[in-house]
Amino acid sequence: MKTENNEIKLNGNQPSIDAERLVRRIQELGQIGRDEDGKLIRLAASETDKAGRDAAVSWMEDAGLEIAIDRIGNIFGIWRGTDTAEQAPVLVGSHIDTVINAGIYDGCYGVLAGIEVIKTLREAGFVPSRPIAVAAFTNEEGVRYAPDMMGSLVYAGGLSVDEALATVGTDGTLLGEELEKIGYAGTEDPGFLQPHAYVELHVEQGPALERMGIPIGAVENLQGISWQRVTIEGDANHAGTTPMAMRRDAGHAAAKVMTYLRERAVSSATPTVATVGCVEFEPNAINVIPSRATFTVDLRDPDEQRLKDEEAALANYLQELQSAEEVTITVERMARFQPVIFDKHIVELVETAANHRGLESKRMTSGAGHDAQMIARICPTAMIFVPSDGGISHNPREHTSESDLVAGANVLLDVVSHLAGKQ
Repeated sequence: MKTENNEIKLNGNQPSIDAERLVRRIQELGQIGRDEDGKLIRLAASETDKAGRDAAVSWMEDAGLEIAIDRIGNIFGIWRGTDTAEQAPVLVGSHIDTVINAGIYDGCYGVLAGIEVIKTLREAGFVPSRPIAVAAFTNEEGVRYAPDMMGSLVYAGGLSVDEALATVGTDGTLLGEELEKIGYAGTEDPGFLQPHAYVELHVEQGPALERMGIPIGAVENLQGISWQRVTIEGDANHAGTTPMAMRRDAGHAAAKVMTYLRERAVSSATPTVATVGCVEFEPNAINVIPSRATFTVDLRDPDEQRLKDEEAALANYLQELQSAEEVTITVERMARFQPVIFDKHIVELVETAANHRGLESKRMTSGAGHDAQMIARICPTAMIFVPSDGGISHNPREHTSESDLVAGANVLLDVVSHLAGKQ
């Protein structure tokens, strides 16, 4: 089973993960955090998150892994192997926190497949030349605490752990106190485990692979993300007695921004996307002209210069709109992440592993943010995608077939065995 250089063979007689066990655990984790209406909700550092973490830790222990938890609550299951303690580990993983009314695959698949990969390698008698570890990062979704991808951002040194722990949630709680409450305020300093490489397996969350009939995506880059909050101030006034020409209507101005963003993105030949996801009006009354409109703008593009151009175009439009509509506009930057180019060698390994498994693959861009974009700051990184039925995610209808889940996990198995084998 092992080659002379200690790698699991990529052709003929290579081991495969236990498909039944992987799928069963995905289903089991998917039942943890259901509310009385059956909605899956495991927000970061909540009691339901604790229950999910407890299950993940028990499965890591079942695989014989050493458990370590850092101060931001990131969980690591580590297989140190023999005489490899001083070597940098191959790291895999993702997250297990969810959005509100979530599906069961987003993030969770990568963590559980990572556990399964290590368990399979151990059972196959593989002797790694460096440790292999699986991570479950804290607060990837960013629903309860901002920013998203917080655990991996802190781990990569992009945000101080003390600042992150002091984050106030949407419910007024402090992240640090909530991690203490659920028993996952660890003692390790973030970054204590410096990876040799990181590979994240994830459902695509988009329609491309399914549409092309391709089972494996070799993700070579991840688009940049710009989040802004725009506030437009006008005058509240009577909806029936104020002539249209005399209005300072913050709601109308906000609608113009939304239309501008969509029309600009649709008419462009670039892959730029623009979304207004949150909108609030004040006083929010049917018969009162809005005095204030607050909304978010999410801009994404895999090219940094194009993303900058879109940010500049929006800023110019807001300046023009402020004058034309006689309103006051302020902008707050919420988050800004540059596009990420993943490691060419690991991307090629994904393609090679897929080919030896008889699976077609395609290089692609990730449209969603992932922990991998943070970990790419500190080590060679890449991602593996499997199809999402209908491109649906962040939704209870999120689904990926068992055959695709197993295929992706086996590709991860082969990539990890190569990276952790004697080079």
